[in-house]
Amino acid sequence: MSRAVRLASFGGPEVLAVREVPVPEAGPGQVRVRVTAAGLNPMDWIMTADADTAARFGLSLPAGFGTDFAGVVDEVGAGVTGLSAGDRVFGGALSRAVADFVVVDAAGEIAANEVHRTPDGVDDRTAATLSIGGRTASAALAVLDPGPDDTVLIGGAGGGVGVFAVQLARLAGARVLGTGSAGSADFLRELGAEPVAYGDGLADRVRALAPGGVTAALDLHGTETVQAARELGVPDDRICTIAALVDGVPGANGANAAPGALDELARLVAADRLRVPIAASYPLEQIRSAAERQAGRHVQGKIVIDL
Repeated sequence: MSRAVRLASFGGPEVLAVREVPVPEAGPGQVRVRVTAAGLNPMDWIMTADADTAARFGLSLPAGFGTDFAGVVDEVGAGVTGLSAGDRVFGGALSRAVADFVVVDAAGEIAANEVHRTPDGVDDRTAATLSIGGRTASAALAVLDPGPDDTVLIGGAGGGVGVFAVQLARLAGARVLGTGSAGSADFLRELGAEPVAYGDGLADRVRALAPGGVTAALDLHGTETVQAARELGVPDDRICTIAALVDGVPGANGANAAPGALDELARLVAADRLRVPIAASYPLEQIRSAAERQAGRHVQGKIVIDL
């Protein structure tokens, strides 16, 4: 038997429970991974909050929890090449990653059912944060295509996607203004963003900080940054959202990330060009506390479950 987080009903962190479950077997074309760390994302609790939302993601009860994982290949199914038992790997397993074992497709470029080699120099906790946040940031930045001539406004810059988006935009040569609370200012500066407080008057504060104007914007939370960007004259095709639908504004999600995006992110981490701040790590038994903190939406960086 092995351990896994299971939900007997949909709801908030209070429905999460650690259960004993049979050890899964790797089928043809699959690998079984012994999970050492699982990263949490807002989508984990959003998509399991109620039955209707869960159904849109193809989830039914009893359901698991969490998508991002890292660990070691434990079993290789028939027909798998390129991966062997003992290989360090990371990837995504939709709503089942917080478990001792996950089984995923070895061919893996499909979001939330994929596995990639973990490069030397990338620890498991960090690797376990890359799949959802990294994919989403990569897809959103591909929409904006920032460069050295751009000033990019990123709303929610200190969150799980923001930590990637800020750094990727900076690596592309862009100037980045990042919205957050007053308490997050130092954290945003460490990422490479110039902090600006969110809330009423955002556009005026951005104007004061960047009198030359803003050329692109990414809203990682809702629509406040979209509204400010429009007020500042940013054209809709250079605005992107991930959490809200706005007429005329393109959206992005992790499933749209280009092939190879995750491997490239891992290479950047290994080369010390991309840093993933770990806000906190929790043992599996404290999954409810970890999910509650994640659901508070004020985490600076990522939360990881240690298995």
